Amino acid sequence: MTPKILIIGACGQIGSELTMSLRKTYGNTNVVAADIREGNEELMTSGPFEIVNAMDYDVVRNCVEKHNITDVYLLAAMLSATGEKFPMKAWDLNMSSLFHVLNLAKEGLIKKVFWPSSIAVFGPTTPRENTPQFTIMEPSTVYGITKQTGERWCEYYNNKYGVDVRSIRYPGLISWKTLPGGGTTDYAVDIYHKAIQENKYTCFLSENTALPMMYMDDAVRATMDIMDAPSEAIKIRSSYNLGGISFTPKMISEEVKKHFPEFEMSYSPDFRQEIADSWPKSIDDTSAQKDWNWNHEYDLKKMTNTMLENLKSESV
Repeated sequence: MTPKILIIGACGQIGSELTMSLRKTYGNTNVVAADIREGNEELMTSGPFEIVNAMDYDVVRNCVEKHNITDVYLLAAMLSATGEKFPMKAWDLNMSSLFHVLNLAKEGLIKKVFWPSSIAVFGPTTPRENTPQFTIMEPSTVYGITKQTGERWCEYYNNKYGVDVRSIRYPGLISWKTLPGGGTTDYAVDIYHKAIQENKYTCFLSENTALPMMYMDDAVRATMDIMDAPSEAIKIRSSYNLGGISFTPKMISEEVKKHFPEFEMSYSPDFRQEIADSWPKSIDDTSAQKDWNWNHEYDLKKMTNTMLENLKSESV
């Protein structure tokens, strides 16, 4: 049976690309995009779209009932850097929206839920190299606190009420299709834009700050794969570690210089440096590999080639 899918937060960095991939797989009419604001033209015209405030339970419920939704992807969230500026807003949005969807699933109105976690659940006391699936989690950001709390609630609703909820801890995500959305890993998107536009970039993290990253195509594929997997294969109901590539600003700069030899990189760390320093440098995602056959395809070189090719053709 073809699922009827609702993506809440469909106009964001992940949502805009995931929506199009799901429509391609399941048919345009079976994938409802929803957000508090309108999105790009392709997203708006290729299938159904609803204005939905993720914090309003009645609005979310009405949308689920109107479209006979079976699967919900809840992507609405306030990210790390923005969340530090508006801590209570971040808490309210990130937690209220999750409870609304979990409770609809508990009531039997939704069959399956996808909710993204993040490497922000880890903190300065977490082992930073090859961070294990199960480890110390003492997040130091509001975003990380909401994600760690959300993981516990997802696991609780699965154990207590049998809610089929699935989650992955995204690393920093990189895409040429959407602009950065207020995260600590945004430099790895912005650098490609600035390389083409100005041939120089000032990075808000120091040159040797290693962080786990992933090209968006891999992240979208992982999201669809975990939702496609049989329920019995999903052994972890809090959230799965997801690994891709780990690199530093210096390493990405050197890769960009292969395309733009005159490219200049400078460094001016800001408040996001402290956030980055509390996160892992690399991720162990053995559990995802074992349980639902996860594997990434993009390395730094392939990602850089793809990013620059697409951004160059866009700017012509």
